[in-house]
Formats: sequence, structure tokens, C-alpha cells
Amino acid sequence: MTLSLQASVATSSAPSAARTHVVTKGESLGRIAAHYYGSVDAWKKIYEANRNTISDPNKIFPGQKLVIP
Repeated sequence: MTLSLQASVATSSAPSAARTHVVTKGESLGRIAAHYYGSVDAWKKIYEANRNTISDPNKIFPGQKLVIP
């Protein structure tokens, strides 16, 4: 009897899991972007991922939950 084993290989095209961030007092999208991406300019990524909950990217509120893509 011959057994054939196949390994499952993860590919780099698999999407990474999104994180959730809870806004604290004094935070901005730029500050959050700097924390997660190392650049304040990445705030647009966070804004785009949360357009359904953020009407104005200059106004986020403590306790607000944001998806970090």
C-alpha cells in the first residue's frame, strides 16, 4: 500500500486579518496611522476602510471602533 501525503501551503496572496482600534482621547487618524503603519500619511487607508462610520476624517471620537486594514 502506498500513501501519498500532500502539504497545504499558505500563499502570500492570502489576505491579512484586519485589526480593530478603539479611539482614545486626543487621537487622530494620522496618529493612529503612524502607530500602525509608521507614517501619518497612511491615515487615508484607515479612513477608506471606515467610510461607513466616519463622516469627517477630522472628527473621530473616543470609544469609536475603527478597522485597521
